[in-house]
Amino acid sequence: MEKSISRLKQNLLLQLFTINLRYLIGSSFVFASIFKIEGIRFMPQPGKNVPTGSLPHFFEAMYQADIYWHFIGWGQLIAGFLLMSQTFSTLGAVAFFPIMLNIFVITISFQSPNILLITFLMLLSNVYLLLWDWNKLKFIFLPEPLPYLDDNPAFSKWKGWTYSGLALFVAIVAFRLFQIHH
Repeated sequence: MEKSISRLKQNLLLQLFTINLRYLIGSSFVFASIFKIEGIRFMPQPGKNVPTGSLPHFFEAMYQADIYWHFIGWGQLIAGFLLMSQTFSTLGAVAFFPIMLNIFVITISFQSPNILLITFLMLLSNVYLLLWDWNKLKFIFLPEPLPYLDDNPAFSKWKGWTYSGLALFVAIVAFRLFQIHH
């Protein structure tokens, strides 16, 4: 498996796909996190009067938990930033996984088919990113892994990707804050 992944990592299109996938799913988390950090409901109308056990009721309960709502927001912001940074993307993918898995299980629990497809694709994307960085993560899972080999091509390590990710991060945060305060 490791050799196959290493060979795939040499493909320029897959490198571009992976870099942009990090931007995409990282951006989605950053975008969603700002409302939580600012203490704003996820759903526009309060879910206080909706049936117990429904998705809007669940979101309202999380919102009412205040500290937990902020905690989720900060977790999403940090995971999104790490993914978008490219430099710390492996750590971002690791941090993103339990959050995304939790969101996926929530959508299964509330039988939301439209949201289920989106969360499934985001979870699948996260698994792809974890496999992409298998050479960095194998030490956690294998009793006697092969020695570490940095198989990331120079193209993927170009610092411009990091600067682009940081610029995108700042732009999304600024845009979201502008939306909230205007």
